Amino acid sequence: MRGVVGHIKSRSRALALVFFFGFMISYPLTERMILWASGNGEWRPDGVEIIIVQPMELILLKLKISVNLALGASILALIGDLSLNGSQVISRAKRSAISERTPLKLAIVTTSSIGLGVFGLTYANNVLIPFLLEYLVEDSSSAGIDATWQVGSWLGFILGLLTASAVGFQVPLLAFIMIRAGFLTSELITDNRSLLWFSALAAGAFLSPPDPLSMFLVGGPVVILMEFAIILERLTRVDRGD
Repeated sequence: MRGVVGHIKSRSRALALVFFFGFMISYPLTERMILWASGNGEWRPDGVEIIIVQPMELILLKLKISVNLALGASILALIGDLSLNGSQVISRAKRSAISERTPLKLAIVTTSSIGLGVFGLTYANNVLIPFLLEYLVEDSSSAGIDATWQVGSWLGFILGLLTASAVGFQVPLLAFIMIRAGFLTSELITDNRSLLWFSALAAGAFLSPPDPLSMFLVGGPVVILMEFAIILERLTRVDRGD
């Protein structure tokens, strides 16, 4: 594990550059993103009024969006780096023969990471966000409170769910890479399955209303995908003859 930490530290400057350029590229585009989100009927339930209390809200929201996009680019770069160099890190730590790096592996992992990110965004957009926004509206109506949301809080909530889904859906891929590289074992994950479920539901409670269904909708898919990743790793390991 020290080798992994040392490797990540050695890549800190490169990851910082990815974050910086991701932020600089995404910030000019955030205004268009906000305008598109404001006109998205699926994100604006009936009977809800969206207000802007102060102009600073929009600036902070643009910064938040840019930071999230830059963070996503950095995570994608880290996953790609670990997939390409993970085996070499373990080999150096064990002082064993260094396995060959293949561009095909990087291409497969990059494609899988992008696919999982799109899957997470699609899940959040079509299932998670409409359900939770409708839940909040019904909760306000049952209490006799008019649903008036600040634009920063409204889009910030949506952005948090989108980011959590896009990043969270990368966890199974990262686990697969770390198992295959030798950082982890599938038995370690399965032996701590209860801890994973608790962590996922705790994250769900942090990002959504603290009822069981909302918590499961946020954190449950990540753990389920983790189980599929472990099964896939075991099946492909048998096929490889490991």
